[in-house]
Amino acid sequence: MLINADLLLQYQRCKRRPFLDSHGDKNQRDTPNELLLKLQQDKIAYQKSILANLSYHQPDYPRRDWQAGQAATVELMQRGVEYIHRGILLVSYDDWVNTESENFSASPDYQKYTLLSCPDLLVKQPGESRFGDWMYVPASLEMGKRPKQEYQVGVAFHAQVLAKLQGTSPPTGLLKLRTRENSYSVDLLKWTPQMQLILAELIQALESPDGAEVFISRQKCNLCHWYSKCYAIAQSEKHLSLLPGVTPVRYTQLQELSLTTLESLASTSPSILENLTGFDHEVAHKLVVQAQSVLQNRPFILPYPLPPETITYTAPIEIYFDIEAQPDLNLNYLLGVLVVNRQTNTEQFYSLLAEKPEDEEIVWRQFLDLVWQYPEAPIYHFCAYEFDTVKRLAKLYQTPYSSVRPVLNRFVDVYEQLTQSVALPIESYALKAIARWLGFEWRDKEASGAKCIYWYDMWLETGDRTLLEIIQRYNEDDCRATRNVKDWLVEFFQEEYYLRPA
Repeated sequence: MLINADLLLQYQRCKRRPFLDSHGDKNQRDTPNELLLKLQQDKIAYQKSILANLSYHQPDYPRRDWQAGQAATVELMQRGVEYIHRGILLVSYDDWVNTESENFSASPDYQKYTLLSCPDLLVKQPGESRFGDWMYVPASLEMGKRPKQEYQVGVAFHAQVLAKLQGTSPPTGLLKLRTRENSYSVDLLKWTPQMQLILAELIQALESPDGAEVFISRQKCNLCHWYSKCYAIAQSEKHLSLLPGVTPVRYTQLQELSLTTLESLASTSPSILENLTGFDHEVAHKLVVQAQSVLQNRPFILPYPLPPETITYTAPIEIYFDIEAQPDLNLNYLLGVLVVNRQTNTEQFYSLLAEKPEDEEIVWRQFLDLVWQYPEAPIYHFCAYEFDTVKRLAKLYQTPYSSVRPVLNRFVDVYEQLTQSVALPIESYALKAIARWLGFEWRDKEASGAKCIYWYDMWLETGDRTLLEIIQRYNEDDCRATRNVKDWLVEFFQEEYYLRPA
């Protein structure tokens, strides 16, 4: 069986994914997500832009004939070409373990594993190898903005397989990130031991009969093609990873205390959890109440909520604000504003849209003009992105402080107020999860912020206005969902604290 850098990367993100990729029923996989396909296309385009400036060679061999691919790669290395793109390097796991480390004891089961390295680039550098007075170092071309662990572990993997083939270990590895002009140097002395441990764990996971335990992490799992399968298992087991606030670190601590069910966690004294890794006094109390909320299917006031007088109120005129952005273009192309006038019982939605990226400044000016028409109205938003973006746009377009600071002073983060005060019987505190629990539904069932990124790119490429219309509906629904959550929160606290108006 082949083990490559991609399996190693996936294992670091999810200990279950490589087992399913290797042994799972492919018919149970989800349809590829549009955003994932876009990310893959963007990565290919990014790598092509780097390669366009290099004079590189690529080994020629029959598809999936890895032995022939390695032979073609070795021939290029013997010739001493400057750059090799997608070279093929092979070594058996047993051979690699016995050569590179005394920390592992290879078993007969491991003889079936072959390590396949296919680095984005092999870069020629001065040195000594079995090819002559030169050697090669691996380089990875990644779309990320930071030199994440999984990237550096992947480079260390390529370097160790390469060392076996060229007869000498490269002194360093290279990582080219989208946001860096220069390559990032990977410290192989630091990352090689870490890579060896992760690789050994990966093989143990592949050898297990059922793979690693299910753990649902929305941020990491949403784009995975096994998400539906794993989520169904987690739901059937009422797995604690579905409980907001249960991170992998905290789950490990709960496991050690045999607190792996809602019932056991809900009946636990928070003082037992307070001093554990990943917990503190507030987190411990909040997590126990969260379990009680889900178990009893009703909202609870948290033990240390915001003071009642600081909870948002109902104003004569209210503004609800939501932004759609394209991160790759560093562009905020849609500023949606819902104005609710409770005095006249009317409301108006404004879709301030940049049909072209260069129109962002126009949209920004329109937003300021609009919100200044209602100088006393609170501006409700969900999470910090809108607040942070207004500050950034003000700086970018050199907007006077006197025009922006009074606007920012009116911002009210509904997410912050809710999550610091209330536990709800839900799996996530994302806007969709909360609003749907309240009975609100988006008009386009499959729409999401991630898909809007894809749709806006397609609009720029095709000029299909139906894509813009879907985005605008989704943005308006986000504003209306924020209003629903805010109104519920006000009513709930009025009932709980008997703050109904006289």
